[in-house]
Amino acid sequence: MGEPTAPAATEPSEWQQRIAGEWHGRPSLFTATGVWQGFEKIRRSSVFADGVTTYFMDGGLVGGGELAGRYRLGAPFAFGVIDSDADRVYTGPDFFGTGQPYGSFVDSHYYGPGWQVDLNTWNQVLPDGETQVYSSMLYQGWTVVGCFNGVYTRSFDHDTNPDTRERVARFLSAEERRGPVPYILPTKQAGAFTGSCELWGADQQLRGEVAVRLDLEPIDLLRTRRVVSWAGAGLDRRYVVEQRRDGDRLFFEGPDAWGNAQGFGRASYPSWHFHADGGDVWKVKGREFAIDAEPGMSAGGRLAVVYELFRGNVLDSVLHGLLAWEPAE
Repeated sequence: MGEPTAPAATEPSEWQQRIAGEWHGRPSLFTATGVWQGFEKIRRSSVFADGVTTYFMDGGLVGGGELAGRYRLGAPFAFGVIDSDADRVYTGPDFFGTGQPYGSFVDSHYYGPGWQVDLNTWNQVLPDGETQVYSSMLYQGWTVVGCFNGVYTRSFDHDTNPDTRERVARFLSAEERRGPVPYILPTKQAGAFTGSCELWGADQQLRGEVAVRLDLEPIDLLRTRRVVSWAGAGLDRRYVVEQRRDGDRLFFEGPDAWGNAQGFGRASYPSWHFHADGGDVWKVKGREFAIDAEPGMSAGGRLAVVYELFRGNVLDSVLHGLLAWEPAE
């Protein structure tokens, strides 16, 4: 199989610089069908030395239901990473695999012996540089057995600065409250999520900025017409789908794309296939995360999105960014 494609670096990679400091979060744990089970108290940090980064994660699982025995390690996590902006190689002992950065987003695939699961982790650092949207889909072979997801905030002086501790405490309290909230976008008011996203090629090179607009036109309490437009960096497409919701599940039922999605709390994980006369070989795998959705009857105003675009079965590009809600007049 040969050696890792990314040699050890002498300076921290751009991705490693993005995630310097300590990150605080309360990622929630869900069953394979999206049922909330509890959350982790996590403090994450990493140390770069001689081209190797060591990750540290300390905390513990609160609750967990039927999954508690599988996802409680009984010791802090620590694992090595060969630092690179090409292939980040996870060298164990807690995780083995690789991750590929695309700017401020990294897509990682690896195995955790302590949890006995294969993981696909998506970490997205938002434009403020201080907020990270995280999810780990957990697999037994090809079968999803659970999901962790949540939002992290960063600090550099948590243990020495009372103001920082207070800020982080407020953030964590909000995350504990928001963790179980299901992904349900506005059901009675039309409007649009809009923003500028980055488009990265499969070669991990930036292609440019894309204006993203996700218009929502509610049909009834369970069905919404989605009108989506992408414009810029050579990615120019407009498509319309009728979205139907059934609990934590979504279904995209044409005319321009077909597919479905599974929700785990505030995050929905869609997959859809474009359809056009004359044939269309493009498909999408994504994550839409309603960052500030609260318990009750609001839907939140910020949507962190990541879309991986495939031409056939080959990854072509990754589109990611932050969208803000604008109600229709």
